[in-house]
Amino acid sequence: MILSIGVAFALGALIIWVVHRALLKPPPAKKCGFPNGPAMTSPRVQLHDGRYLAYRELGVSKEEAQFKVIICHGLDSCKDMELPISQELMEELKVYILIYDRAGYCESDAYPARSVKSEAFDIQELADKLEIGTKFYVIGCSVGAHAIWSCLKYIPHRLLGASMVVPTVNFWWPSLPSALSQQSFNKLPQSYKRTLWIAHYTPWLFYWWMTQKWFPKLGREGVFSDSDEIILNRLLERPEQKKVLQQGQHDSFNRDILCSYGKWEFDLMALTNPFPDNKGSVHMWQGSEDRMVPIELNHFIAQKLTWIQYHEIPNHGHLLVHEAEPFEAILRALLAPPSISSEATL
Repeated sequence: MILSIGVAFALGALIIWVVHRALLKPPPAKKCGFPNGPAMTSPRVQLHDGRYLAYRELGVSKEEAQFKVIICHGLDSCKDMELPISQELMEELKVYILIYDRAGYCESDAYPARSVKSEAFDIQELADKLEIGTKFYVIGCSVGAHAIWSCLKYIPHRLLGASMVVPTVNFWWPSLPSALSQQSFNKLPQSYKRTLWIAHYTPWLFYWWMTQKWFPKLGREGVFSDSDEIILNRLLERPEQKKVLQQGQHDSFNRDILCSYGKWEFDLMALTNPFPDNKGSVHMWQGSEDRMVPIELNHFIAQKLTWIQYHEIPNHGHLLVHEAEPFEAILRALLAPPSISSEATL
């Protein structure tokens, strides 16, 4: 009897282990420069924990630059994102732009422990390794904006200005009115609602969910405006897009969703003005036709955090950062003296 119970217990444990390995545990990332991994083609810096971050530099040199800007790409993107700015304009503005692959994307090492908090310290260490100065500007696009919120929380003393472009909203932030969050959440396609719910409540199940074939996950239908569809088709044709998830989807794309829609380490509404002396500015940019990010929630946040300058661009959707005119407006407003940047319009 005891033997049969032991055998049954061992068999059950074996089945659980096999299921966990096969369905719930993601495979390790395909590390760049390692056997069976992607090739390394970009400059990289090594962080204190041994990880490498790949980066790309644009504009004038660090030595010539009057302004130094670090850009955080969004979901399913990388340092090679299409940035609609000419060399002539960057020279006119005397701006140096640094774009890096966030952990797990393209050529930056994966970081299974990545969190909202860790994003700020990756940015800080990257800036120090490349010696761009004690203070700098930051721009975050879409999901990449959670890195900017992190900077505002953990390294505000390193910032000269910050801009969040169509920042995604965590529907479970405790400071958001529950009725407003629920109303905004209900506007999403059913597949998005299921996916974000699983990311928030059962993150241990998320790898299985994103690999299963029975139910739809995150599709294009209903979440992109007409202008977004045109831009998205153009972006998907770029050869650089094939490298974005080359190390694996879980520690890049999936990890972004888990970080953005999971439980944060801090309350957004507890953030204080990083520039009480009015020597810098914080901006939030939103497209009026954005169907992916709930405008009403970002508008609520900007109303509560009155030190954020809110800009809503008419007739533009979620991918407005890839259009020349909006991006120039975003950059000029960020780099302008605070008294002028507050008047920025498109």
